[in-house]
Amino acid sequence: MATRVAIGKTIRASRTALGYTQQALSGRTGIHKSTISEIENGRFSGSFDIFERVLDALDLTFEVTPKQHRLPDWDELDTLFSEHEQ
Repeated sequence: MATRVAIGKTIRASRTALGYTQQALSGRTGIHKSTISEIENGRFSGSFDIFERVLDALDLTFEVTPKQHRLPDWDELDTLFSEHEQ
């Protein structure tokens, strides 16, 4: 699962790759520059509508996927149990 910080870094990278300042993105989205900063720094906890407007302006999408659960393989189990035996 991507963290808010990782998502924010992706948004910042996309914005700078497009040559936009936070102020320019603010003008394109109607979202205050401080909110864009919160999103990019992983501190945004507002509405998804605001988040989606930023993504749209940067031509990004948000995808929700099921968590991937996996069982440990034999090497991982061996390492885990050998560490406890020491």
